[in-house]
Amino acid sequence: MTAPLRLGTRGSALAMAQSGQVAEALTAATGRPVELVEVLTAGDQSNAPVHRLGVGVFVSALRDALTARTIDFAVHSYKDLPTASDGGLLVAAVPPRQDPRDALIARDGRTLTELAPGATVGTGALRRIAQLNALGLQLEVTPIRGNVDTRLARVLGPDADLDAVVLARAGLARLDRADVITETLDPMLMLPAPAQGALAVECRADDQDLIELLALLDHAPSHAAVTAERALLATLEAGCSAPVAAYAELAEGDTGDEIYLRGAVISPDGTRDLRLSRTGTPADAAEIGKALAAELLELGADSILGHEGHTGPGTQEFGSTE
Repeated sequence: MTAPLRLGTRGSALAMAQSGQVAEALTAATGRPVELVEVLTAGDQSNAPVHRLGVGVFVSALRDALTARTIDFAVHSYKDLPTASDGGLLVAAVPPRQDPRDALIARDGRTLTELAPGATVGTGALRRIAQLNALGLQLEVTPIRGNVDTRLARVLGPDADLDAVVLARAGLARLDRADVITETLDPMLMLPAPAQGALAVECRADDQDLIELLALLDHAPSHAAVTAERALLATLEAGCSAPVAAYAELAEGDTGDEIYLRGAVISPDGTRDLRLSRTGTPADAAEIGKALAAELLELGADSILGHEGHTGPGTQEFGSTE
């Protein structure tokens, strides 16, 4: 009997759900059994604010396990992965992306514009904080941490202390909790994080047999979209203090499929807001992202990003998948 493939995953309910779905899809496609191996990350053990934890804090332990060969592959929320490449590892597949938009969960079924001035809104992402501030709705936005249930309890539980929270719609959908959403936020109001809603299936770059198996899970349109978004993020060298948003959509153009990429850099207080867009072909996904980032930098994105003291590329939303 073939030994099960070992899939490393964080232990949160959302991470286990995501990894379980990938495991089932791989078994269905290949017939290979897969077992989940829980890996505790530094981010899971810390109560520090999300934006102070550091680059890759939710993925480094999984990558260490891959390098040590105690697991065969890992599933990450793609937006948690640092943009700096790890030469010994490879993202072998991006499965079909969930809806990347953000979702509002508010008391009494309210939408964003129905929240009264001074209403308290919790979120774990500087990107969301910046965009909420930029709307000028006079909301009291506060950073929060915790898994999906912990955050929802801040609004819906018996000891609720917030009027609303903003979470990724994808995570709620994967946990079958989309029923609590009071509004799915239009990207014109709240542009998602680069690669939000997408999963990265990562393995060792020298494991050619497994790379070929995992490639069966890859969804080319999703892969192209997140490639464009993350190329923008990497070119901006955005780190934990940089609210960067990006959203790429694929649509049929006059001569074939096209990518329409929107990108934004917003100051945390919402007073400075740069937004641009660019189109191109899926084959040029990375170049589209780089070019859009270059345009943002020409318009002064550097002064918003605050690159002084910055140490390199990273994610702008550490562990906010939850």
